Amino acid sequence: MSQSELTVPALLGAGADRATALSSPGGIPLTHQALRSQIGRTVEALAARGIGPNDRVAIVLDSGPEMALAFLAITSLATAAPLNPGYRAEEFEFYLSDLGARLLILGRDKASPAADVAAKLGIPVARVAARPALGAGTFELEFESNGRTRSRSPDTPTEGDIALVLHTSGTTSRPKIVPLAHRNMVASAGNIRRTLGFTADDRGLCITSLFHIHGLMTGLLAPLSAGGEVCCTSGFNALKFFGWVAEVHPTWYTGVPTMHQAILGRASKNREVIRNNPLRFLRSSSSALPVKVIGELESVFDAPVIESYGMTEAAHQMASNPLPPRARKPGTVGPAAGPEMRVVDERGDPLPPGSPGEIVTRGENVMRGYENNPEANADAFIKGWFRTGDQGIMDADGYISITGRLKEIINRGGEKISPREVDEIIMEHPAVHQCVTFAVPHDMLGEDVAAAVVLRDGAQVSGSELRRFAAVHLADFKVPRKILIVPQIPVGATGKLQRIGLAQKLGLCEKDGRSSVAAPPPASAVD
Repeated sequence: MSQSELTVPALLGAGADRATALSSPGGIPLTHQALRSQIGRTVEALAARGIGPNDRVAIVLDSGPEMALAFLAITSLATAAPLNPGYRAEEFEFYLSDLGARLLILGRDKASPAADVAAKLGIPVARVAARPALGAGTFELEFESNGRTRSRSPDTPTEGDIALVLHTSGTTSRPKIVPLAHRNMVASAGNIRRTLGFTADDRGLCITSLFHIHGLMTGLLAPLSAGGEVCCTSGFNALKFFGWVAEVHPTWYTGVPTMHQAILGRASKNREVIRNNPLRFLRSSSSALPVKVIGELESVFDAPVIESYGMTEAAHQMASNPLPPRARKPGTVGPAAGPEMRVVDERGDPLPPGSPGEIVTRGENVMRGYENNPEANADAFIKGWFRTGDQGIMDADGYISITGRLKEIINRGGEKISPREVDEIIMEHPAVHQCVTFAVPHDMLGEDVAAAVVLRDGAQVSGSELRRFAAVHLADFKVPRKILIVPQIPVGATGKLQRIGLAQKLGLCEKDGRSSVAAPPPASAVD
């Protein structure tokens, strides 16, 4: 293949001109031909502003067809950098600065603190003006300032150009930039397409966030690369889910465990919708789906649940349970599904089946390294394999069971949170002397966020007051659901504050590992 064939624009050439590419509940469908035309117009508009391959374009848009099309258009010329619209100003300032963004894409009718941050940093802004009457996702870009720009001819990216950058968090360093080249994206889309058997007849209901690798790859790019249709919703809403299913008639959907559990909670009231709209499969990823929930979903929907294992650094999918007639093994994430997978010891040597060790991977979908971070890269790779930081076991058939995480990242229902980032915000409160953020077990989310705080001498502040303080500076999902005021925090032999096991040491877990406390509502709901 030529370098131009291993790119996102080449992938998007698969759909038949008159077949539907994007749709939305209640909206007008957009054909593959119209999608490609919209991408072409957007690429020309960006190039006219001097944007080209490897230039960073940050996107702050709510989930929906406009977000989907903006992402596809930007990756067809430059480097897309989707950001969570729920971030606070401080977070936007960090991410936009760290990315070196050349342009910020915002919704025309949506206020965002990112706009003020962009003005402060001198980053030009373009607004997405939706044109739904022309088809789902169609828009015009309205640039807020003419400024000084050097127009250029649109360049076709090559396989080595960076298509997407996302941040991943670490507990001992600041969030790291994951650069994914076109070759990584193409490889991953192909792996997902083959695993799930996507064809032009498939119609997916996209309920996952489009600022995450899960939604971008499995929810959007992989099905479009098969010439199929993606119906973009405004994001997950359990109350609307079955109404969307009745209207859209999807053949599949993908989600995180909390979504599946919420859907199950409303399934008994929607049996007729389920019966009249059979699914080919349901897919789950981003965190572990309880075996009991898998069984309930398969019974209710009379369709296989395909649990997969992915990471941002691998452009999402690494392993996956297969479709029938191959065996699915609930409680595992399946065998390698595209890249190579191993379980290794501390030296990076492969272990025999059934032996616990670290899960590692390598393949065309895997990034070559974190950006400008040689220290992180030295730790992230071993003997040419990427270290996932997860502990697991591979059985004799190659199916992988994840038994624990070696990293301290908090995985709150698929949302990855850097404890140190939360520490630093809470430490800004004048009454706080020390703060350690850590994970506590949660029945639905898998993990939730908690923090232990030591106050300055003579200072007084409550945990709820600190939660409100944190909520001003952090997205809701990062705000600790419980903050304990303690006289001291346990330290290790080197004097380092300990996160791992802190929930147990502070009495926040029962003997079986479950949370022993009732978590309060999100900080935004605190009076």
